[in-house]
Amino acid sequence: MTRVLLIDDDYRLSEMLTQYLANEGFQVTAAFSGLEGEAAAVNGNFDAVILDIMLPDVNGLDVLRRIRTVSDIPIIMLTAKGDDVDRVVGLEMGADDYLAKPYFPRELLARLRARIRREPRSPAATSKQLGLGDLALSTSRREVKWKGTAFELTTTEFNMLAALLRAGDTVLTKNDLSLAVLGRQREQYDRSIDAHAAHLRKKLAQASGDQLEIETVRSVGYRVRLKP
Repeated sequence: MTRVLLIDDDYRLSEMLTQYLANEGFQVTAAFSGLEGEAAAVNGNFDAVILDIMLPDVNGLDVLRRIRTVSDIPIIMLTAKGDDVDRVVGLEMGADDYLAKPYFPRELLARLRARIRREPRSPAATSKQLGLGDLALSTSRREVKWKGTAFELTTTEFNMLAALLRAGDTVLTKNDLSLAVLGRQREQYDRSIDAHAAHLRKKLAQASGDQLEIETVRSVGYRVRLKP
């Protein structure tokens, strides 16, 4: 059974969501404060985390940052409707997706399943070894290395890099990446893919000594390449 950690101080909403997800085959553990949720995420064995930004003791972004120091578990943020700043900051800090409150449980379920899905989407996705120059990515081991030295990526960043490597010189549109990485169509004014690409760009530059880059092709999308 898929195990999900829900960090939200709304007892009534947590109870309803726990029951809803249980009916869909998920085992949900609820934490009602940031510190409780952080401890559970670090010490527990979960497949995904649903994290509210507004918590009574510790800001959800701080919880996100601390979890990311030890784990690349898929994390879906819950944000206040229209709070674009928190969404962008959360994505830059390593959240995999976000959903604005109030939300439909069915949409959260769809996004949750997309984040933890491991089945290949196409024959091309079955390739276990991908690379570019001295970059090596193993989808089976969920590992990425530059010149033999491993470096950390979040689940979403890893999946984005794998999609870009599979595409080769082909530019992937933001909608292509949203479908491949987030499991959903890109909505108008949705900056999720841009935020993940920016964070991945920084990590690749640091790991490769600025030899790798995520190239932005204006009005089209992204591709990964070695700098000349």
